[in-house]
Amino acid sequence: MTLEALLAYFHLLAILTLVVFIASEAALCRPEWMNATIVNRLVTVDRVYGIAAGAVLVTGLLRIYLGMKGSSYYWSNWLLHVKLTLFVLTGLISIAPTLRFVRWKKQLQAGGALPDAEEVRRTRKLVMLQAHIIPLIPLAAVFLARGFGAK
Repeated sequence: MTLEALLAYFHLLAILTLVVFIASEAALCRPEWMNATIVNRLVTVDRVYGIAAGAVLVTGLLRIYLGMKGSSYYWSNWLLHVKLTLFVLTGLISIAPTLRFVRWKKQLQAGGALPDAEEVRRTRKLVMLQAHIIPLIPLAAVFLARGFGAK
């Protein structure tokens, strides 16, 4: 019982961290606010976002394999596959902004160049897409936890 509660706590903590940092990326990634400090901060915020995503995945897998319901309950439920698909989709979308943030920082360090407004807008759209997919994952989770989708 204690292990189940701790696994749930750490999973929730990782999810909340992920949400806070994707929201921070969305807030910072605006053409009208772009300056050297923001470029550097975006790289740091994105790094924490990536670490939080890894923690969400690890704690989720721990809940599957060490939790009370057992892995066969989860893997046989189509809702888990929906959650994982949305999570992977979000991760794939996050690759482009991550690479851009790193490139922006390198360009800034090399010659002081900031990204152009259109590239910042395109990058922000990808960040916002992630931010809009992420809330669907816990929606599937609450139904999964209540036995929906079980065979």
